[in-house]
Amino acid sequence: MAATKKTITIKLVKGLVTCPPDQRATVNGLGLKRREQVRTLENTPSVRGMIKKVLHLVQVVSETR
Repeated sequence: MAATKKTITIKLVKGLVTCPPDQRATVNGLGLKRREQVRTLENTPSVRGMIKKVLHLVQVVSETR
């Protein structure tokens, strides 16, 4: 049986105007550039840590296990 990759879908729900530079860099590292943009990423510990750092700016839409 082939192993399926676990994914997580996130959406940027707040703007980055008043954010500190390190949080902007984290959101940029997640591949989000504009409000309401949605990305599906591989569910790895490093991605989860980045999401945790900017959880007040993003929304986890769905998670595939």
